[in-house]
Amino acid sequence: MTLNSIEIVDFKNIPEAHLEFSPGVNCLVGLNGMGKSNLLEAIHFLCLARGITSMPETGFIRHGCDLFSLRGRFTTDSGTEETVSAGIIRGKGKSVKRNGKEYQRISQHFGAFPLVSVTPADSEIVSGGAEERRRLMDMVISQADPSYLSRLIRYTRALESRNKMLRAGVRDNLLYESVEISMADAATEINKARAEWVERISPTLVQYYSVIAGNDEQAGLEYKSVLNDSSLPSILAETRAKDLALGFTSKGIHRDDLITTLGEYSMRRLGSQGQVKSFTLALRLAIFEFLRNTGGKTPILLLDDIFDKLDARRVEHILRLVSENSGFGQIFITDTNREHIDSLLADLGGSPKLFEVSEGKFK
Repeated sequence: MTLNSIEIVDFKNIPEAHLEFSPGVNCLVGLNGMGKSNLLEAIHFLCLARGITSMPETGFIRHGCDLFSLRGRFTTDSGTEETVSAGIIRGKGKSVKRNGKEYQRISQHFGAFPLVSVTPADSEIVSGGAEERRRLMDMVISQADPSYLSRLIRYTRALESRNKMLRAGVRDNLLYESVEISMADAATEINKARAEWVERISPTLVQYYSVIAGNDEQAGLEYKSVLNDSSLPSILAETRAKDLALGFTSKGIHRDDLITTLGEYSMRRLGSQGQVKSFTLALRLAIFEFLRNTGGKTPILLLDDIFDKLDARRVEHILRLVSENSGFGQIFITDTNREHIDSLLADLGGSPKLFEVSEGKFK
């Protein structure tokens, strides 16, 4: 999958842009706050109908404007030309169209144009709360399997219904059981998909971390779920009295987590900045490989400021990994350091492109 061009109007600090891209490596150089990451966010929105950051989506509209619009021309791995248009009008909501036809449900767009992004905020995957890691699992698996997203929506709706009953003080066990059956059916499949996903990507994570870190440290990933040891109906029945007092559902797959390790130690507790950065980058590259092998489509890869907080040795390993592995397809890389980019471009074949970015303008 490659993005041939993008047209942007009033997205964040970009008033207007029409850019043509290389099918290989595209580099963006400029000072912080100039618009490099905003371009990557626009690409992310086109592909996944949502931004990289979790800010309110009206925040993507340029200051003083009422809407933003994006339009991209893609070429699939099979050679088919596709167009995607997306935008938000203040007060009217979001619109996403594929080849001129608007989706009935925006969730139908998810996975059609696979993408993997690496950003400075990825450190939250290790250091943040469990919600960050669940969101990662759900986004990745949903791109590979549309039925997973449907089950997740079904579970979330049933969970919301149960929480409303708990807050209202409902004590009818039959009412709870009717909702919990729907939760359990979806949770079983979600749990199974998450466990299989962790099992599949773990060996690739280990491999990439070793290449990036350049040593024998072994990264690890473990799926922690209450459903690993029991069934959801029995768990919810046991915790119903407690949940009534709390006013929310205290156990379920919405509390699942990923445990990140380095050797025998917790990455979250003991990992250095460089180790955490290497771990999250290795994880994202393992995700890239998972999506490519599962969906039969090569994702677009966004690498935003990846060299920050890494020593020269790890930067060298990353540059070699990117330049020598053609399986990554189309890549977008941002950096404030021109030397990093020049070093990368010197080792690349093909026709890479370099954009200089200043105050929302690209040259």
